[in-house]
Amino acid sequence: MNRKIYYFVVLILVSSLISGCAIIGSPVLDNIQTVDQVDLERYAGVWYEIASLPTWFANDLVCVTATYNLLEDGKIEVINQGFQSTPDGKLDKITGTAWIPNPEEPGQLKVSFFPIISSQYNIIALDEEDYSYAMVTGKNYKFLWILSRTPQMDPATYDMLIQQAEDWGYDVEKIEVTQQICDN
Repeated sequence: MNRKIYYFVVLILVSSLISGCAIIGSPVLDNIQTVDQVDLERYAGVWYEIASLPTWFANDLVCVTATYNLLEDGKIEVINQGFQSTPDGKLDKITGTAWIPNPEEPGQLKVSFFPIISSQYNIIALDEEDYSYAMVTGKNYKFLWILSRTPQMDPATYDMLIQQAEDWGYDVEKIEVTQQICDN
């Protein structure tokens, strides 16, 4: 396990013990609904990160993808990966598991990359017809990802998702576009 991931695990464990798993000073997203329907077979596959709110654990990553594979037990294998700084940089990859804790809320998943620690994975926008784009958040306004089935997204679709994020209260000025011009 690389040092960055090790320190992240230790930080999360200590923070969880101290704060009861709450992130202090981060509003909970009570005003945002997750999507009503998710067909996991259609959601599975490769998604390209088009843009996101920056996080320290994905700092300077380019060519970022998330791959979701359905498992026999109904859970989902999650493989997040990207390259450090340039498409030729070191591959940074982590594998976890996701699941839907409440079948009546299929847009609200849990994801875990480390034993006993899970995070919210909320699908708040989804192209219901083609599954060509999705917008995902966590429990608070610090996390937001815009995903696409292709490395580039139609500008009108991107603008629509950014507007929706702003309407929901995200600081869209902080959203960073992810470099997806990659040979890998």
